[in-house]
Amino acid sequence: MTILDSLVGKALRTEDPVVAIASAADREVLESVRLAVAKEMASFMLIGDEEKLYKLLETEFQSLLPTGKVTVHHAENETVAAALSVKAVSDGRAHVLMKGDLATSTILKAVLNSEYGLRTGKILSHVAAFEVPGYDRLLFVTDAAMNIAPDLEAKAQIVRNAVAMAHACGVKRPIVSPLAAVETINSAMVSTTDAASLVMMNQRGQITGCLIDGPLALDIAVSERAAAQKGITGDTAGKADILLVPAIEAGNILYKSLMYFANAKVGAVVQGAKAPIVLTSRADSSNSKVYSLALAILASQ
Repeated sequence: MTILDSLVGKALRTEDPVVAIASAADREVLESVRLAVAKEMASFMLIGDEEKLYKLLETEFQSLLPTGKVTVHHAENETVAAALSVKAVSDGRAHVLMKGDLATSTILKAVLNSEYGLRTGKILSHVAAFEVPGYDRLLFVTDAAMNIAPDLEAKAQIVRNAVAMAHACGVKRPIVSPLAAVETINSAMVSTTDAASLVMMNQRGQITGCLIDGPLALDIAVSERAAAQKGITGDTAGKADILLVPAIEAGNILYKSLMYFANAKVGAVVQGAKAPIVLTSRADSSNSKVYSLALAILASQ
């Protein structure tokens, strides 16, 4: 059993979670629902074009119809589907929000709605959990999808969101490595000065539940051998659980490099709202969507 598979097993033990899916009439999304229902992970509210949904269910996903784990709710367009899905979570009828076949901007607009949305005052950030071949633990990467160029305060909130996700996955005191090109503080490189500030915030109790050490280059963060060769020692060198990237470009490149070059498995969730959000991509496999659902279910607890 892999690490992510073990988290799926852990999610099975949670109490009757319900997932609301906006614009659910999508084959890959429904395949992930089929897999999740087969594992008895959750119940699902499929929200979208009722005619398209039933056509897909009756022709390709017949096993979902008699289960009692799936309900269909009509929405005439993706804007309404996003609103109904967010309202289901806001009202407590669902515990996790999942993006189906609609634009990310549409579902996020509903999430941020002042009347019925899921805002908490915290920043929304993307947390990905990678299972990398040859690596002995989950590697969390944040933020590869939401915040373009976060300032220090935003980075502090991004770290808190990632730490909460790590805790939900059973990592009691994750090591956080703010990444940079070098390990020394350079006033011309904001990533290094922000890293130093995050370390100080951690030491003074402004960021808790983790241990922050940085700035660190990627090799020093994840390889004890590389750290030793560069003369960097200590309890954190080469042992990162959470990699905090300096900007979205670096996160996007690292994310896709792990997927396409390292054949890593991944699940990802947006944290910081009243409930976890699964923002699926068309490029994500159905298995990846199931891993993301497992992370979201654990985070919702």
